[in-house]
This record gives sequence, C-alpha cells and structure tokens, in this order.
Amino acid sequence: MIIQARGASLTYNDHGKTVYACRDANVEVHPNEFLGILGPSGSGKSSLLYLLSGLKSATSGSIVVDGQSIGRMSDEDRSRLRLKIFGFIFQQPFLLGYLTALENVALAFSGPTDRDAAAKLLEHLHLGDKLDRLPHELSGGERQRVCVARALIGHPKVIFADEPTASLDHANGVQVVKLLNQHRGEGSLVMVTHDPSMLEGADRILRIEDGCVVEE
Repeated sequence: MIIQARGASLTYNDHGKTVYACRDANVEVHPNEFLGILGPSGSGKSSLLYLLSGLKSATSGSIVVDGQSIGRMSDEDRSRLRLKIFGFIFQQPFLLGYLTALENVALAFSGPTDRDAAAKLLEHLHLGDKLDRLPHELSGGERQRVCVARALIGHPKVIFADEPTASLDHANGVQVVKLLNQHRGEGSLVMVTHDPSMLEGADRILRIEDGCVVEE
C-alpha cells in the first residue's frame, strides 16, 4: 500500500488569521517501511500524521491511498479504511478501564479466534502473565504494549503511531518501539516523535519545522 500527500496543507482560523498546521506537504509512505516523522512540539508532525491517516481532511492538496483520494471517499469508506486497513497508537494509552488487557485487544478484532489471537500476541509482547489485568493494574509501559497489540491484531497495512513513547521513560519507550517494529509484519509503520533516539530502526526520517517538511 502506498500513501501519498500531494501538496497537502491543513489550516485553521485563529481570530481571522489563517494558521498553517501543515503546509504543502509532499510525502510518500512506501510499503513495508518504517517512516519516522521528527520535529519539536508544535512543529506540525502530528498534523501530518492525521492527514496521512485520514483522521483529518486536507484544507488543500490531497492524500491518495493506492491511487484513490481520501477526500473523495464516502464517510463509510473512510471509516472502513481506518478500521480495517490502518492501525493507530496514540501518546496516551486509551484503554477501556472495565475490560482486561486481553479483552481490550480482542475488542479490536472480530472473528472466531479473536481471543486466542489476542492472547498469543500479548504473549509475544511479554504480557502473557497480565492477560486478566485491568488497565489500572498495569504500568504505563504495559498499558502502551496493550495498545501496540490492539493496533497489530488485525494485521493492518499501515500503523500510525503518534508520540507513542512520550509518556514513558526512555527504556520503556525503546522497548515499545522495538516490539512494534518487530511485530508489524509486512505492514508499514509511520511514527511521529520529538525524540530522535526512538527512530534508530527507521528506514527513513522526515524532519518537519513550522508545518513544513524540511529534510528527507
């Protein structure tokens, strides 16, 4: 699967002034690659990720997935793309507090073997002894690994990770990225971060400043 940003911009209105969160981005996500997007806070890196993943619509330009413009898709098709084709991990581990680690992962995948597949994946992520723990019974690193499992369970073609290590200490952050990269299979990984040490395994790194991609 190839994703292309073609002159994509994202703007918002600030008391009558147009502000660019992302400006004229020309970016391509290649199949089976680990693409890092690096930049300081407020640089527009998360906005670029939201555009590439269809979480936000480009104000101008286009985002094209395998030759089809996301902007021209129906709401149903965009929802299906995000649910079936893409996987997501965010800075905060958004888990349902009343479900166990296993249930949180299995919830993201429907099928007769969903619980078995979820349990096996959690075991691979070194959480085999925590399957029945509720989120509040897990450490921050463990909760984020549950989110990694949830993103991986459907074998997505592209995983989008928005600062997935920002709330973790360095050791846990490195482990989360390492496990995510190891278990993504043939899917691509697009990860946003402000910490270059988290991108040591990346195939390519884009740098973004003031909403503009400045280096590739």
